[in-house]
Amino acid sequence: MPIFSVLDLSPILQGSDAAQSFRNTLDLARHAESWGYKRYWMAEHHNMPGVASAATAVLIGHVAGGTKTIRVGAGGVMLPNHAPLVIAEQFGTLASLYPGRIDLGLGRAPGTDQLTMRALRRNLDSDEDQFPRDVLELLAYFEPAEPDQRIRAVPGAGLKVPVWILGSSLFGAQLAAMLGLPYAFASHFAPAQMMDAIAIYRERFKPSEYLQKPYVMLGFNIFAADSDDAAMTLSTSWKQAFVNLRSGRPSPLPPPRPGYDEELPPQFKAMLQQVLSCSAIGSPATVKARLEDFLQKTQADELMLTAQIFDHAARLRSFEIAAEIRGSMRQ
Repeated sequence: MPIFSVLDLSPILQGSDAAQSFRNTLDLARHAESWGYKRYWMAEHHNMPGVASAATAVLIGHVAGGTKTIRVGAGGVMLPNHAPLVIAEQFGTLASLYPGRIDLGLGRAPGTDQLTMRALRRNLDSDEDQFPRDVLELLAYFEPAEPDQRIRAVPGAGLKVPVWILGSSLFGAQLAAMLGLPYAFASHFAPAQMMDAIAIYRERFKPSEYLQKPYVMLGFNIFAADSDDAAMTLSTSWKQAFVNLRSGRPSPLPPPRPGYDEELPPQFKAMLQQVLSCSAIGSPATVKARLEDFLQKTQADELMLTAQIFDHAARLRSFEIAAEIRGSMRQ
């Protein structure tokens, strides 16, 4: 039986605001819990008018406090933006408030542009080994404190918050394998190296105190509706937002635009076709076939489903359809 989880960027809709996004996020999380999803993750992005999840740990606390059983976490925290001790304290706090329910996914991308990176970090000096060093430092803060330890995460020490390595290239796959950590690949927006990353991670995985065998989670877009045409229309909101972002004009999530695909220049059509290669757009039957094909191809242990859909009711329905499909795929 496949394991399905939810990735939510808490999209800010055109004509709306972050407050409404947060209400929608909590409502979706409660529905996802009732539909049997395993995790509800949110991602750190900055200076993006269509993404409200910048203060990721704060939003995780909001969702965990408004749900009962579903695991809640970061998919992920962009670790180069933060001191590892700060993240250890934040997620130690969350794990103390909601024991057994908090996940921490770590990425090395900035989650923003260069100018905003400077505003976040003040100093951009770094090297390619800094991210692995920061991950190791963070993992150490979650270990039981030694008697003479000068710096401790309080709370955090001894809590063993589950840590994941995220990635959209081969770097994260190698690091996750070396450290024996679970690995999540961002195939929902950067699918090009997915199969190579999975192969490297599985081949080089070293069992650890955290994990005995490889565990692969893959991002996957879902735009499900009662018909293929209706689902295709729903997907145009995400497509518009993605084209705007790649064109240097980031925007709130716009309403769907029938016929949008036909209006696009060839270069943008090709870009979207590549980016959406790990996606299912269509009726329940279409989505089920696509999901089964993807799971057969990748042998993923878990899918992290995301759906950037403008209408909240339609977004709920898309995730409900995916949950119904999962139920029908039980062996």
